[in-house]
Amino acid sequence: MEYLSLVRVEMIATICVAILLVIYTWKVLNWAWFRPKKLENYLRKSGLKGNPYKLFYGDLKELTNKLNEAKSKPINFSDDVPQRLIPFFCDSINKNGKNSFAWLGPKPIVFITEPSLIKIIFEKHYVYHKNKHSNPFAKLLVQGLVNLEEQKWAKHRRIINPAFHFEKLKHMVPAFYQSCSEMLSKWEEAVPKETSVELDVWPHFQLMTGEVISRTAFGSSYEEGRIVFELQKEQAGYVMEQVFSIYIPGSRFFPSKKKKRMLEIEKEIQTTIRCIIDKRLMAMKAGETSTNNNEDLLGILLESNTKEIEQHGSKDFGLTTTEVIEECKLFYFAGQDTTSVLLVWTMILLCLHPEWQVRAREEVLNVFGNEKPHFEGLSHLKIVTMILYETLRLFPPAPIYGRRNKDEVKLGELSLPAEVLLVIPAILVHYNKELWGEDAKEFKPERFSEGVSKATNGQVSFIPFGWGSRICIGQNFAMMEAKMAIAMILQKFSFELSPSYTHAPVAVVAIHPQYGAPLLMRTL
Repeated sequence: MEYLSLVRVEMIATICVAILLVIYTWKVLNWAWFRPKKLENYLRKSGLKGNPYKLFYGDLKELTNKLNEAKSKPINFSDDVPQRLIPFFCDSINKNGKNSFAWLGPKPIVFITEPSLIKIIFEKHYVYHKNKHSNPFAKLLVQGLVNLEEQKWAKHRRIINPAFHFEKLKHMVPAFYQSCSEMLSKWEEAVPKETSVELDVWPHFQLMTGEVISRTAFGSSYEEGRIVFELQKEQAGYVMEQVFSIYIPGSRFFPSKKKKRMLEIEKEIQTTIRCIIDKRLMAMKAGETSTNNNEDLLGILLESNTKEIEQHGSKDFGLTTTEVIEECKLFYFAGQDTTSVLLVWTMILLCLHPEWQVRAREEVLNVFGNEKPHFEGLSHLKIVTMILYETLRLFPPAPIYGRRNKDEVKLGELSLPAEVLLVIPAILVHYNKELWGEDAKEFKPERFSEGVSKATNGQVSFIPFGWGSRICIGQNFAMMEAKMAIAMILQKFSFELSPSYTHAPVAVVAIHPQYGAPLLMRTL
């Protein structure tokens, strides 16, 4: 009897294992082949063109090869910037048309370049959600407001919004000025009077914008905030590697040095910001918070959060400490990277177009002379604003946007199955000759002489910060910081490209100068 019972147990166990194996095999086959082929047929019936699906990799090998090839060769100023940044996407659209698709592994992506369709996607954010990367390690960089949806997004936006009111920016201008002054003091030490000296401004801008975020986000705790800045920079490099790789479910449990380091960075960032928050909350309870700390981003956020909880009488209506930490991480990553790239490309473009450097300097000196720039004056710098807008058009902080439709939808004339990745290549929209004219590749700030709406003819074709209700909450912050930095630089220096400068824009989340930005600086 015992023998028969043992046999039965073994048979049941064998059958269970066999069933599990069949189920898992089916899931893998469905993920790797059947579902992609089903989606391919759907997309082709909708009138979309694209490459046939290749098992497992799709177009990923070709995408990676073209990207690596593009990164290996610098370009001339007259060459096509989008072709270097997103070569596979450009080639795919040229080959298959505006309404086309490609494959990121077993997942199809549909390219959206028409302003009317972009407008619908940005307007209907409850239908077209932010794309969340399937690789869990990619999520270590930023979460927070940028990745939230529906009610959770609305709650976070409501609580965070007071920190970015235009009036609050006035109190942050001194932090912009102090960080810029420290950077320019180093430049003045490095550049003797009446001589020009080569200076790579790119690392200086990265450091300066990190200092600005440290001061404006954490006030008196900005020294500790610097640690976060350095760690976020390192994490960004690892995350970009993950974004352009296929994630096999469960592979995160296989150990590697990089994965271990990414988790270590995340833990250190969490610990550092949590300590800052805990100290601030203790000070708030004791009534010891200084005026300066009430005006920094963290102080305003915590105050707004407390009011929200008190108003509704429940902590459920506020943000948890973990959620506040994620928003602080987002301040750092989005705020620092966006402004540093805007500044470096503005400087490079002003080197290439010295007549605009002269015009901008004349405006700055007319408004401020050699005095300290102030909030009201910065708001009236028309030429500088035009230059910054044109820089954002040619080198947008986010070269592509990703969205997913929750359900099967009709987008214009396109029928789309549920959960398809929609890619909006902002860089291609910004360089589209049909939208911007034959001179779309050229630097012409006069396009924006009558504002964005006039420049775009009312179309959604200028999207450096997104568009609609989910437009970047920190865009005014970034623009004001950039105006302060450019104004102070123009007051003290003239500059031109160094012969050692190599033009090589590269997408590292935002568009970075691959080999830095060595300029010849001269003190005025």
